[in-house]
Amino acid sequence: MARRKLSLAGPATLRDVARVAGVHPGTVSRALNPQTRGLVNEQTARRVLEAAEELGYRPNPIARGLRTNRSHTIGVLVPDLMNSLFAAVVRGIEDGLREAGYTPLIANTDNDAAREQVAFEAMSARQVDGFIAATAVRDHWLLPDQVRSGAKVVLVNRRVASDAIPAVTGNDHEGIRLAVEHLAELGHRRIAHVAGPQALYTGWSRHQGFLDAMRALRLEVDPSLIVFSDAFTEREGARCCGELLDRRRDFAAIVAGNDLLALGCYDAFEARGLDCPGGVSVVGYNDMPFVDRFRPPLTTVRVPHYELGATAAALMLEQLRSREAPPRQLLLAPELVIRGSTAPVAEPPAPRASTRTAAKSTTAGETGTSP
Repeated sequence: MARRKLSLAGPATLRDVARVAGVHPGTVSRALNPQTRGLVNEQTARRVLEAAEELGYRPNPIARGLRTNRSHTIGVLVPDLMNSLFAAVVRGIEDGLREAGYTPLIANTDNDAAREQVAFEAMSARQVDGFIAATAVRDHWLLPDQVRSGAKVVLVNRRVASDAIPAVTGNDHEGIRLAVEHLAELGHRRIAHVAGPQALYTGWSRHQGFLDAMRALRLEVDPSLIVFSDAFTEREGARCCGELLDRRRDFAAIVAGNDLLALGCYDAFEARGLDCPGGVSVVGYNDMPFVDRFRPPLTTVRVPHYELGATAAALMLEQLRSREAPPRQLLLAPELVIRGSTAPVAEPPAPRASTRTAAKSTTAGETGTSP
């Protein structure tokens, strides 16, 4: 039998829910909090949730924060929300926090230190319980300052050399190794690198991964086949690739620091009438949306961006639930996605043999003496 909906003079309160559900207000508070719902009998919790829904009850986050000394909000600092990859990270963060009753407050920073500090201070004034930061700059103001102050900080898409800050990132060394090994298996030995900006963590770590992978395969690391970009953009990819081609060094494959740099390589090839992959093979990094629609479809390293965000949320909740929780740094495995932008190295045309040499070869083959 359905309950008769109560007529209330104002918004429903926690005590109204307790009265309809026939329980103590403290029980309502525990049942409505995902973190403490397990402390309440399942039937009782269901009755409380039904009463709250019937009354249209909405928890008062300010009052709740006064009782628990928590706002149940997390500040999220993101370099570029227009970048679909960071959008996936944010979605993972949001989904991971929602299940625990936390709400993200998101700020776009454009990797600008002043904007980041303004956002950080504004969120701190709103008493967020912690920060998840996708800070790209290697030497970042947030890292030493806030660790000393005791603020809860989790890094996503980058890490620090020490183990002082919880962090989750893709395994860039492993991803670049997959790219270099793929090209080596296709017969490429002279492999060029369009590297990302070295002031950014991902640009630096992928470049280090390239150097390590080349050395592990005992392939020559030729400094003239490495160009550093100033930004992870298509324009910079075209500039860097053009610089490589202008150096007139022998190479037939490029590992790019990300997919946009790889797309810029395509632009440079088109401008110079070069074929990909027939003339030069290219591997990107990230597997951003629509790279399978490029011409040719881009071979790239896939990074689990949604999982990065969800894992960052889990690390933050871990820190909030226990003061003794050690700060963990996690690496998520990448995956090589092979498409049409890579091909076996083109063999140079064999010199034409003279008629006399050809005849000798034929004879030797017929007598079974050729090796």
